[in-house]
Amino acid sequence: MSDYKPTGDVLKAMIIKAEQKLEVARNDFKFEYYGDAASRAYYAVFHAISAVLAKNGLAFSSHAQTIGAFNREFVKKEIFPRDTYRKIQRLFEDRQLADYDWNLTFEKEIAEQDIIDAEWLVKVCREYIEK
Repeated sequence: MSDYKPTGDVLKAMIIKAEQKLEVARNDFKFEYYGDAASRAYYAVFHAISAVLAKNGLAFSSHAQTIGAFNREFVKKEIFPRDTYRKIQRLFEDRQLADYDWNLTFEKEIAEQDIIDAEWLVKVCREYIEK
């Protein structure tokens, strides 16, 4: 964990990166690359929650630490809805499968739900950053 306070421009850039990953997820989905769509949806969320943590002076060196800290600091304190952690965890697991399980054919419905959840999460993170 590192304590730092990034500028508004840095936070904005982090959210833009999240939105770009989300756009790539949508394009991958359109071309039926469902595993890649799920992976990019997760990364959109990872960048968005990293921005929320950064706004509060927090940064972490691993995905697990980042997700855990977001849960501890924002979900358990009910700043974000209770089911947020479950969505992030599922997105992370789907990304792991999509990126590393060479024997898996990713289902359209799973990728579609990942994108829906990522769209919501990026939106609420952006709103939090802009407060």
